[in-house]
Amino acid sequence: MADYESLQKLSEAVVADLTRSAKAVATAESCTGGWIAKSITDVPGSSAVFGYGIVSYSNGAKESMLGVSNATIEEHGAVSEAVVNEMAKGALRLSGADIAVAVSGVAGPDGGTEEKPVGTVWFAWAVRDGSDALIDVNCEQFSGDRELVRELTVAHALQGILERIES
Repeated sequence: MADYESLQKLSEAVVADLTRSAKAVATAESCTGGWIAKSITDVPGSSAVFGYGIVSYSNGAKESMLGVSNATIEEHGAVSEAVVNEMAKGALRLSGADIAVAVSGVAGPDGGTEEKPVGTVWFAWAVRDGSDALIDVNCEQFSGDRELVRELTVAHALQGILERIES
């Protein structure tokens, strides 16, 4: 279970590791509504490693801001591997950052389906590799109320950033 103190520690570690490695991160967030960016920017000195946080809550925002294809959304739904993949690539392209994280999920209490129940969250981390990007995508199924699902999403996204800085 995440909590404010653990999110703060994760964020501090992300900023310290990014600073040490002279890298920058960007976020593309749907279900977290900017919470990942907030967690990072709560850390003093984060402006040296964080320049972009895009909240693309609606499908239209995902398309217009991040370049997610309408066809991808229509075929797979906003909460999908394909969409977060395109969100992460879009954030990386827009920001010029070295790493981008994208999240899209069903935080609840409504909106879940049999295929994508409440607590389903897709993650994508894009790491710049020359002119291309290496993408890691995974799906998590979190339990709890809306606040907890979002909090756990932020923690998982931050942990994923740390892992990619270190690799």
